[in-house]
Amino acid sequence: MQFRFGLAGTSFAIGIVYSSLWFPKHKQGTVLGIFGAGNSGAAITTLVGPSILNYLTDDKTNLDNWRLLPQLYAAGFVLMALVFFLSTENKKPATSTKIIINLLSPLKSIRVWRFGLYYFLVFGCFVSFAGWLVPYYTNVYSFDLATAGILASCFSLPSGIVRAFGGWLSDKFGARMIMYRVLGGTLILSAALILPKMDVFATGEGVSAKKAGTVTVVSPDHIIVDDLRYDVAQKTDKLSNVENEFHFWPVKETWQEPAVNVGDQIQKKQIIAEGKTHIYFQANVWVFATLVIILGSIWGIGKAAVYKHIPDYFPNEVGVVGGMVGVLGGLGGFVCPIVFGYLLEATGLWSSCWILMIVLSVICLVWMHAVIQKMTDKAAPQIKENFETTSK
Repeated sequence: MQFRFGLAGTSFAIGIVYSSLWFPKHKQGTVLGIFGAGNSGAAITTLVGPSILNYLTDDKTNLDNWRLLPQLYAAGFVLMALVFFLSTENKKPATSTKIIINLLSPLKSIRVWRFGLYYFLVFGCFVSFAGWLVPYYTNVYSFDLATAGILASCFSLPSGIVRAFGGWLSDKFGARMIMYRVLGGTLILSAALILPKMDVFATGEGVSAKKAGTVTVVSPDHIIVDDLRYDVAQKTDKLSNVENEFHFWPVKETWQEPAVNVGDQIQKKQIIAEGKTHIYFQANVWVFATLVIILGSIWGIGKAAVYKHIPDYFPNEVGVVGGMVGVLGGLGGFVCPIVFGYLLEATGLWSSCWILMIVLSVICLVWMHAVIQKMTDKAAPQIKENFETTSK
């Protein structure tokens, strides 16, 4: 059964090849983006699947009826197979006569694995967060499962739809330029999202004695040592209702508390009032959700840009290269949740998952820029050799 599900999954690679055969090179980004937008079906399933299941089981009173749901999906597959069979024409690529070894030869190219790493980030991590965001919302923001599912779907659905737009952008401006912006945007947004929701009490700036003496007065707002008065900052109600207010940035309150009593003998530079600091970062759920949705949309554009590279560099091996890139991307959907779990266990912070996004985006950016720089130097070696001279 697992083999059959895996075989069905190859339909994506098959569809990539079939779609690209009918259109010229300068339109293939848009075409493959439109085809890839079908991934939004997974988000729609996440959104409506539980409601359909609830209906079929009579609000969970007849649990055996859950079997009707996969039967409905199977009927949909059969219907689409009939539509495809009756409305399409078979078309073979020019490489269809190659033997299997020759078809697999592009996998020797490091470029394939580099594209696979890009797809690991923009697709594999996307799939990971589609599932990881549900427990994220329930644990960090105490949402119920239904609300968390809706917010997770808000992350998934736009990403699938915007993939078609990403294909058009890749055709118009070039996949490389789009990938630069996708990876840069991932880095910036992940850095913003890494800040956890926190309520921290720490030691702040205290009050130290300017000279030795005897404490004569201790009150909430000042301390007197001999004839010298030291003002003490008092605590306010600034953060008393902070959880019910909206704060985009972290908010802070500092105050001081006397650490001596009347009659105490103190030395010079001794702390007579301890500093206290309270820092509260709301990590507002609506700001968080908005940034996550933007990130998901950026990844949707990135998914289209990655596949735009394939017909450009491997016009006769779109299927095998697209399939390999897809496999590496799918591997991200398996590996990332495991890494997220280890990061959560090590740090105790749900926001630690964004560390992996920062690391991956930096690796992709550095690798891509290094390759582009190497290609530029190779294409125009005289510029590199004469750069210092010509720049003066």
